[in-house]
Amino acid sequence: MPENASPPRYRHGEPCWADVQTRDVEAAKDFYRAVFGWRFQDMPTPDGRSYAQAYLDDDLVAVVAPQNPHQESLGAEAQWNIYFAADDARAVAGETPSAGGAVQFGPEEVADTGVMVFVDPPGGGTTGVWQAGTHTGTGRYNQPGALSWAELLTPEPQAAVGFFQQLFGHEVTEYPQDDGGTYTTLMVNGAEVAGVAAAEEAATWQIYFGVADVADTVRKAVAAGAQVLIGPETVEADDDEAEAAGATATLKDPQGGVFSLLEV
Repeated sequence: MPENASPPRYRHGEPCWADVQTRDVEAAKDFYRAVFGWRFQDMPTPDGRSYAQAYLDDDLVAVVAPQNPHQESLGAEAQWNIYFAADDARAVAGETPSAGGAVQFGPEEVADTGVMVFVDPPGGGTTGVWQAGTHTGTGRYNQPGALSWAELLTPEPQAAVGFFQQLFGHEVTEYPQDDGGTYTTLMVNGAEVAGVAAAEEAATWQIYFGVADVADTVRKAVAAGAQVLIGPETVEADDDEAEAAGATATLKDPQGGVFSLLEV
């Protein structure tokens, strides 16, 4: 995984941002404030509602946004989205069909903050693409309370890896798993930036936020209304000593948004 860093501008193909779309922004703010200690600044939307920028000190680390009308009409659960940095979001959108994927939204200019696209890899797993303007991405990475890792769980992992390689030029490292499968990491300039793994169910991104103590954070989250889906579990390093490299857990927030914790 990437080393702790707060780069002013993320490189092409690096995860750079995460936000959650939810039906009750105020309730979500209360929950994530209790879990991560985020403070919020409310911002208006064109339709008269508001979204909330989440900060750690003065660093913008996430956004809690209202669901769009289509999501609301379906009664959809909250959803965390991951975004990959792109030098040219329009070029990524143009290349998506030939890479075996589909453009779901955009490209759209978001005022002067950047250009946004959503694409589907083969097998699913809607992925945000962000060309930075004034907003370059999360102000902290792989630190407590900030985006720390993302992995795509998909029924078509090989096709998905090829898709990201074509769009972003990722190199890859493959790790054999005990179940006979393979965990693949996408790499930028020799650093692992995201993972891809096989899953039998519908494709989804698993988004991790760093915490100092997974068990303690799980307790806070449960007290605030979260459901524990997985964990806490210890992650072991891939070496002869198998030293503990941290712990993880996966939770569902009170409105259905699934996210994971990673001890950093």
